[in-house]
Amino acid sequence: MTDRIASSPDYHHAATPEQGVAEAEALFAGVFGGRPDGVWSAPGRVNVIGEHVDYNGGLCLPIALPHRAYVAVRVRSDRRIRLVSPQTRDAVDELDLDAIGPKGSAGEVHGWAAYPAGVAWALEQAGLGRLPGFDAALWSCVPLGSGLSSSAALECSMAVALDDLAGLSLAGTAEQPDERGRGVLVDACRRAENDVAGANTGGLDQSASLRCRTGHALELDCRDMSTAQIPFDLPADGLELLVINTRAPHQLVDGQYAERRATCEEAARLLGVGLLVEVADRDLEETLAILPADVMRRRVRHVVTEIRRTRDFVAILREGALEGGRLDRAAALLDASHDSLRDDYQVTVPELDVAVGTARELGAHGARMTGGGFGGSAIALVDRSESTRIAAGIAAAFADRGFNAPQFIPTVPGGPAGRDA
Repeated sequence: MTDRIASSPDYHHAATPEQGVAEAEALFAGVFGGRPDGVWSAPGRVNVIGEHVDYNGGLCLPIALPHRAYVAVRVRSDRRIRLVSPQTRDAVDELDLDAIGPKGSAGEVHGWAAYPAGVAWALEQAGLGRLPGFDAALWSCVPLGSGLSSSAALECSMAVALDDLAGLSLAGTAEQPDERGRGVLVDACRRAENDVAGANTGGLDQSASLRCRTGHALELDCRDMSTAQIPFDLPADGLELLVINTRAPHQLVDGQYAERRATCEEAARLLGVGLLVEVADRDLEETLAILPADVMRRRVRHVVTEIRRTRDFVAILREGALEGGRLDRAAALLDASHDSLRDDYQVTVPELDVAVGTARELGAHGARMTGGGFGGSAIALVDRSESTRIAAGIAAAFADRGFNAPQFIPTVPGGPAGRDA
């Protein structure tokens, strides 16, 4: 690895709630005039471990980022929706709530507006009543295209805003969330992304944005979407999760994601189960021997071992502080997760592998890619006192290889969607 250390890594720090509210309110006033009825926000997410197991019924372990999408909203007296973001302030999207429909229908919504408009549509489709029209201005500091769920943050901020403004009383507050009601909002946001935006998602991102809590990771059982809050107080342990946005293109639209999902579904059929999680406790070698093709065996090996790793990681967190032997065991699980994603699931790219490998060489307590892969972000569990040094070393390694300069996001577990003003 290079001995040269970059002098100033590129950091993307979260806006404070006050800054986020001010930006959303200023955009709203500049485009629509006057003041909104309120400002709501929701976080992006990063998955600590449990990758490509959601659609196989396994456990995932996301945390909420401190980076959030803020939406300023004012109710209208008609059924019109007007939507604006900093990138579209000169071309406001105007829609009719009575005309919105799924992708491919006559009411198809194009572009980013499909996400917030889709939430309103999905809430009505769920039988939660007739919603009022609204004007909404979005301002977000969740990095785009980094695999950190900027779209889910937008959906979930819109969901809690409409929940509040329409008197649905589903979300509770960020401090005292209504878990059952938030589950309803998760379903609406997932349906908005699936049906209106046309993106394939299983609810992990929306669950994290609506249900994570400060200082905790969210144990999400993807068989039934049940959750548990797992203590993950990184500052108390002198740690930080360094998110590394590789700025490699993050695209799941070229068939790679769909191919892996289809392979897992076919393997489950051949094994006589509905989801691969059902074979996670069987003898692995005997299970793999049933499958006819090497690629399929490798995909299943990743899924089964990743489900086991996630269970083990949760067990470590339940034992107590991440220090000593517990920290070493957690690091080994993170490392093994990346190696499996690289070798068996084959979803990494050179930028992800370099980020992970360099972080390990420089002393991280485990590192892995996070998200769907094929670009996007990696994470490294680091001592807070060493974070800047490790980030500088990764930036230097990228520069030596001619990669785009990475962006660094120091992260501790944040709170869920809620009202800010």
